[in-house]
Amino acid sequence: MKRIAVYCGSNPGTRPEYAAAAEQLGALLAQAQLELVYGGGMVGLMGIVADATLKHGGHVIGVIPEKLVIKEVVHEGLPDLRVVKNMHERKALIAELSDGFIALPGGYGTFEEFFEILAWSQLGWHQKPFGLLDIAGFYGPLLNFLDHTEREGFIRPQHRRLVLVADGPEMMLQQLQAFRPPAEVKWMK
Repeated sequence: MKRIAVYCGSNPGTRPEYAAAAEQLGALLAQAQLELVYGGGMVGLMGIVADATLKHGGHVIGVIPEKLVIKEVVHEGLPDLRVVKNMHERKALIAELSDGFIALPGGYGTFEEFFEILAWSQLGWHQKPFGLLDIAGFYGPLLNFLDHTEREGFIRPQHRRLVLVADGPEMMLQQLQAFRPPAEVKWMK
């Protein structure tokens, strides 16, 4: 494992625990010599995780669409900033560059990116680990919903188990590194 993609909010959220987790994750990535791949922003949790990775000597790759390259959003201090045409190219490049994926708290964009990578795994398009960093119980309601969809027969148990969950960055990185893909992931009967 060389690179980890981090999906997270372009806002810091209301709880200080979110920013603290983003900062800790960035530091841990650098210490483990894992490169950060993320959306290229300098705002919110995105900026915090990137700054922490850089501060601790880590390498950061930002991937940002042309329309978001405005002075208030793009992180101009990145050693590796890749500008792409649109969000579809951004998501594809992040997926290609990354060996694993973590979602910190965030909003629609974070959810959309995480669920797309989850669906790709379910389809067998990759066998990379991904997890939800459940800071201060942020993802609790979503995890309950995923359990509900499994009980209702819309997600198979083996697919539900693909989603790793940890309440701290250190445990999440350990789970990603210990991940072994299932031998068979069928999404249809």
